[in-house]
Formats: sequence, C-alpha cells, structure tokens
Amino acid sequence: MQRKTLIRLLSALVLLVCFASCGEKPTTTREERKEEVKEYVQHHLLDSHDFSLFSKTDASGEVHHYGFPLPVILWDGGLKVFSSSKFHHGETVAEVDGNYYKLEHAKIYKTDAAGTMTYDEDNHPTNEKPLDISITKGVFMMLLTCILMFLLFRSLAKSYAKNGGIAKGTGRFFEPIILYIRDDIARPNIGEKDYKRFMPYLLTVFFFIWFLNIFGLTPLGVNVTGNIAVTTALAVIVFFITTFSGKKDYWKHIFDPLGDGMPWFGKIFIYIILVPIEILGMFIKPFALLIRLYANMTAGHVVLGSLIGLIFIFQNWVGGTLSFGLAFAISLIEVLVALLQAYIFTMLAALYFGFAVEEHDHGHDHETEVAH
Repeated sequence: MQRKTLIRLLSALVLLVCFASCGEKPTTTREERKEEVKEYVQHHLLDSHDFSLFSKTDASGEVHHYGFPLPVILWDGGLKVFSSSKFHHGETVAEVDGNYYKLEHAKIYKTDAAGTMTYDEDNHPTNEKPLDISITKGVFMMLLTCILMFLLFRSLAKSYAKNGGIAKGTGRFFEPIILYIRDDIARPNIGEKDYKRFMPYLLTVFFFIWFLNIFGLTPLGVNVTGNIAVTTALAVIVFFITTFSGKKDYWKHIFDPLGDGMPWFGKIFIYIILVPIEILGMFIKPFALLIRLYANMTAGHVVLGSLIGLIFIFQNWVGGTLSFGLAFAISLIEVLVALLQAYIFTMLAALYFGFAVEEHDHGHDHETEVAH
C-alpha cells in the first residue's frame, strides 16, 4: 500500500515537472519581469489619488484601469478642487484655473502645459509642490472604516440596551473582545481608579487598526497602516494623552528619579545624565509605537507582493504553484499579524497611560522607612 502511494506521488511529481516546461514561451526576460514586480510592489506601498481596483492591458498594449476617481484638494494661492480623473492615472497634465499640475510617484507638482519636470542630481523632482490635502485612497479607507465602526458599534449598543444587557447577533463576537480589552489590558495596566476614562480611546484605536489591517489584506490593495504618516498620527495622540494625563508622581519620576533619599548636591551629577534620558524616553516610547506598526505591516505587504510576483517571474507550473502555496500560507499568518499588531499597540498605549496616572502612597512609604 505504501509502495503504491509512493509511486503515485513520484508520478505526480514527474507530471508536474513535465508541465513546467509546457506553455507559451515568455515574451519578456526574467530580469525585465523582476523589474516589473519590483515596481508593482513599490507602487502598492504608495498612497494614490484614485481608487484603482485593478488594471488590464489589451492586445494593443493600452492599459485600462478599473476603479473610481477621488477629489483632489490643493492650496495654491487659493483652494483648488477637482477630480483625480483629470490626471488619467498620471498620464496627462491637469489644468485648473490656468495652473497646470502633474502627478508623479503619488505626489502632485506644478508644471507647464507640456508637463515639463526638472530633476536634481539624485533624480528627485525639483518642481514646486502645492499644499496637498486631497482625499487619497488611504484617507478614503480611514473615513470608510470610521463610518463602519460608528454604524456597527452604534447598532450593537442599541441591541445591548434593548435586550437587557445581553449581546445578540454580531455582538456575541465583539463582546468578548471588548471585555478582554477592559479586563486584561486596561484594568491591569492603568488601574481600577482611572481605566474607565481611557477605555474609549483604547477600544477605538484597537478596532481602527485591526479593521484597517484586515482591509489591507483584501484585493482592494489598501496599505493604510503601512503609511508612516498614519502610524505617526496615532503615536502622537498617545503621546499627548500620556503627557496631559501625567500626575505628580509621573513628572517627579522624570525630573527627580532618585527621590528624596539623597541631598541635591550629592545627586546633581547623576541627574545631568538621568534627567535627559528620562525626557528622551518620553519621545522614544511613541516613536517605538509608530515604527513597530509601520515596519511590521509594510514588511508583510512587501513579502506577499514579492511572493505573488514570483508566479509571474517563473512563469511555469512548479515555480508558480510553490509561490502560490507560500503566498497563501503567509496570507493566513498576516491575518493573525493584523490582529496582533492592533493588540500590541493597544497594550503599550495602556501601559504608557498607566505610567502617567500611577500614584505612590508616600505616607505609607514613610511609615515603612520609620519602622525599619
């Protein structure tokens, strides 16, 4: 029985290898296909001024994009609002009120009617850039996620109140997650006295990051949390909440880390080193938050894009099949990573809030010292 199974597996392998050499001969070289895949992955990581679902090249070589345009909002001596369809995916120059704009590498530059661009020695455009506050693909997905969260949790709250505090429908899925954030993240790290006032932010940031990460794994091709501007904004909010929530003990630990057990003249030289480190730590903590989320989500998209690209590079049954199988396995891992990164961000934010609001019982400490 085992022998027959082994023969079948070997036959299947031989058949697979035979098919590997069949099919149309590639019209491009492997190096050219590598460059195309590299360009595709880099393009996927960038934000865009239109929502392209996919593109298709016809027999004549013309590329057709399928999706919908988004509003472009510029400040250039006044407010300029127009549709991103004027750029035709970066192929044409947009004329607005006598000014000409060109889209290059997801950024908008001022130019002339011919679309002339100038570059420096590092091949970076030197054309003037207007202030761009457009509704890009990333902004659109963030707004969509906010609306989705509002409608979802509003309906859950109504259902919860209507059924006497018993979760129904999708509430049965989200209730354990909310309780976990409250009982296993907020309470232990912030404390029973102060955790409630931080719960709205912790719940919001957890589901916001989680939903955006999941959207990034769909065929929509949205890489919002892989945008360092987005993760920076989330980390800055954590920084401001921590700073403005800081109590007396929090600031005393930063500016007087050794406490009152030593006279000032004896510890002033130590403080010259310790205090700047403590102040620097205030900024390092949110910086670590933004880099961790940005790097992990960007790396995941790069790996997935590269594995999918291997299918087009190999252009045979063996390479394509193995690449597809590996990409599928990594996709399943990324689903877990999407949840894990939301959890880590929320956990660390709660930990920082806990440091800020922590209070020490100085009277009890003094009594203990006297007793000893």
